[in-house]
Amino acid sequence: MLQVGDKAPAFTLFSSDKKEVKLEDFQGQNVVLLFFPLAFTSVCTTELCTMRDDIAFYQGLNAQILGISVDSVFTLAKFKDEQHLNFPLLSDFNKAVSTAYEALYPVFGFGMQGVSKRAAFVIDGEGVIRYAEVLENAGELPNFADVKAALAAPN
Repeated sequence: MLQVGDKAPAFTLFSSDKKEVKLEDFQGQNVVLLFFPLAFTSVCTTELCTMRDDIAFYQGLNAQILGISVDSVFTLAKFKDEQHLNFPLLSDFNKAVSTAYEALYPVFGFGMQGVSKRAAFVIDGEGVIRYAEVLENAGELPNFADVKAALAAPN
């Protein structure tokens, strides 16, 4: 598993707005990467709406939230619109980023293969991982208090 202090794997994905987004676009800024299994599911909705409702805290620490799942950009656009999410959702449809971050279930519910695990990473402005949490149980939420503490801690 990726550890605190490791260089975060670079990536380029398309957002729900059909725009290319690269990790390097946020150089000099903190990033909270949230991998989530599937749009429109209850725990994923709770997770992302929790971040939406607390966006001011993250913005106050110069942090950009990015949600990543294997859903298509079209599914993510509908999900983002319905939940009024105020941060980008990125499609890892080809599963390369979930694999690089070691956050991919080989087999998920209903026999689906290659679904993102629920995971949270805090990456500092230099591209170094400051917090890493990959959950095996998709029914659990990331530890938001630990994510916030990692953002607030001096590097």
